[in-house]
Amino acid sequence: MPGQSRSQIQNWIRQGHATVDGAAVKTGHRVREGERVTLELPPPPEPGLFPEAIPLDILFEDDDLVVLNKPAGLVCHSGAGVRSGTLVNALLHHLGTLEAGDPERPGIVHRLDKMTSGVMLAAKNPSAHRALSDQFKNREVRKHYVALVHSSPRAPRATITSGIGRDPRNRKRMSSRARHRRPAITHYEVREDFGFAALLEVRIETGRTHQIRVHLAESGHPVVGDAVYGGNRTADLPPAVVPAAAGLGRPFLHSARLELAHPRSGAPLSFAAPLPGELERFLSLVRKERRPGKGRREIA
Repeated sequence: MPGQSRSQIQNWIRQGHATVDGAAVKTGHRVREGERVTLELPPPPEPGLFPEAIPLDILFEDDDLVVLNKPAGLVCHSGAGVRSGTLVNALLHHLGTLEAGDPERPGIVHRLDKMTSGVMLAAKNPSAHRALSDQFKNREVRKHYVALVHSSPRAPRATITSGIGRDPRNRKRMSSRARHRRPAITHYEVREDFGFAALLEVRIETGRTHQIRVHLAESGHPVVGDAVYGGNRTADLPPAVVPAAAGLGRPFLHSARLELAHPRSGAPLSFAAPLPGELERFLSLVRKERRPGKGRREIA
């Protein structure tokens, strides 16, 4: 088929748009002489949704899901004033079509903030979307993040359970002081203590907008580089770190690992993404400025 990529055609076959003698087949089916092949092209994407050739760092892909390492700066789906340059646009280009979940955000079962990097997944068909969405809804997916925060938490580990809602004074922010709040649970452990900052491993049970950033900021330890929640302050940082912190351009927050069950087979899956280069370089600089007596903490 001129003008159609191999991946597009394969995706149509997986979604049942191609049949042989009236029966659905797998992508590896070998057509025999006399067989009748029928291809019913899917409807075009919803208005406003279109494919864009945006590079994707794919960690894993099969017939049901695609797992990727999202870069900071990539929006997950379209919204107010944003119709292009999103992960959905990139997935439409990569897959050819995407019919799973909300037509305005097909394939999306969970989100990362625009400036948060790391492991993220998308569903490739309706059944996978339902199965994955149920896992997230039932808190069966283990979501692990790495965050660098200002100052040192007193406790080596803690759980924050304050509910989160839209800040009535600033609709772009979330807050635990909002009138209408939804339950939110964040666990963190200190992995390295630098005195002026700390590297945390964070695990969230829920997935509220800005959850980690809000919980850590309201506990007195905003994520370094987070201008929205006070993490762009530099007065408490060593002079050698200040220029790099000011130029970081993003919160030091990374989705490091996702653990879940495969939506079709139920087999356990685990996916990890290393820190991106800009965060790794900044962390190396922070380690050089570690205050005396501070270091790694072994969590029992």
